[in-house]
Amino acid sequence: MDAFADWLFVVLWGIGVLLTLVPFVPATLLILAAALLHEALVGFRELSLGLWLALGVLALLAMSLDNLATLLGARRYGAGRAGLWGAFLGGILGLFLGVLGVLILPFLLAWLFEYLSGRRPEEALKAAWGTLVGLMGGVVAKAIVHVAMGILVIRAIF
Repeated sequence: MDAFADWLFVVLWGIGVLLTLVPFVPATLLILAAALLHEALVGFRELSLGLWLALGVLALLAMSLDNLATLLGARRYGAGRAGLWGAFLGGILGLFLGVLGVLILPFLLAWLFEYLSGRRPEEALKAAWGTLVGLMGGVVAKAIVHVAMGILVIRAIF
């Protein structure tokens, strides 16, 4: 049973890391659930309280990275509130159009909202680019945290 539980965690963790690339999918929670399922299958004897605390801290960090990175990227490239709202709305609406929609709509709506708020087209484009750079940076950072979470668990169970 231990080997099954170990490899089940590895498979679920891998799926969680891949799902990190899909916006608004709770990949962090999937990874935590995989660790919890593993522990339930082995009788809660392989992961220490300290490791659970570390996983909790990393999970909070992962959940914060998307928003923080998008905000920092947008600010760095001069986006205002209008651009941030456009990117946010574009991210939500983009879910209905698949992965390309999630990438394109935040950019387009950030540009549109910045432009409608009185910015010149070039300034609006720069701000929209910043929101996209921030969004992608957040996804990469979150994936790195998810990999770290898995490595911590794997080191404890193998």
